[in-house]
Amino acid sequence: MPEKAAIPYCRQNRWFVARSSAPWLLTAILCASTAAWAADPLTIERIAVHQYEDGPVLPANHEFLPGESVFFSCRLKGYQVEKDKKDEDVRGVKLGWQMSVADPAGVLVEKDTSGRIEERVLPEDKAWLPKFTRSFLIPPFAPAGVYRISVKVKDDISGSEAAGTLNLRVRGANILPSETLAARNFRFLHSEDDAIPLQPPVYRPGETMWAKFDIVGYRFSEGNHLSVDYGLAIDSGAPADNGKELFAQPSAAGHQSESFYPQRYVPGALSLNLDKNVAPGSYTLVVTIRDQIGSQVVELREGFKVE
Repeated sequence: MPEKAAIPYCRQNRWFVARSSAPWLLTAILCASTAAWAADPLTIERIAVHQYEDGPVLPANHEFLPGESVFFSCRLKGYQVEKDKKDEDVRGVKLGWQMSVADPAGVLVEKDTSGRIEERVLPEDKAWLPKFTRSFLIPPFAPAGVYRISVKVKDDISGSEAAGTLNLRVRGANILPSETLAARNFRFLHSEDDAIPLQPPVYRPGETMWAKFDIVGYRFSEGNHLSVDYGLAIDSGAPADNGKELFAQPSAAGHQSESFYPQRYVPGALSLNLDKNVAPGSYTLVVTIRDQIGSQVVELREGFKVE
């Protein structure tokens, strides 16, 4: 029986001679594969967002809505490994990552997050790519625009670093901001759930008058705490009455909240049941909005008719 050929093979970058009938080429490929882990620099192979955990990758033009959850994943390649002190066939990966999400103005949506990837890998895991995932919430009153996810990764074994960004589109409300307390987008409605304003605002006796608006320009205290409230009054539109007040509810509604991300606007809503015997004519809805933290007051006057 012929003697088996002596074939060199590598382990931990040293060459040995083994008795084997395996071909030379196979041994050379195995040696090269163990060194391939450190051949390339650390890079971010893919950043992606999903609608649910492990879901399909969403296209770049996908739009999220305020209050919606975003599932994020980041896949890495070019990492280095170090040998296990107890098992020479096992290697270890040590990676650290940081992630931040900012709105179109650069304001953080949530606190920066960080984590680590520490895994044991075997020689057959050469094609394995480390990955980390996160989920976060688009703020309920988030403005529309392009948000940015930023990622930084460091390989603790090699000391190399990588960074990447991903743009995220949000279809939020386009509400003009203000430096001082103000009401935007005032509209009269026929019912609470109507999307189209009444044009012109005309009601019948016995109906319910609805009005909605958005409050901006209030001040924050520590922790992005805000506190606004508003009241309503109805003035007569008859020239003989000279704007006489017919009804008043000084404290109709209010809103207080505190959050990491500053709430950019507060939606306001009012309703008033019109008496069946109300006289036809022109009237004025007076809305008084108060910013309790910033000590600001603004008055809004809008006309409507009863026919």
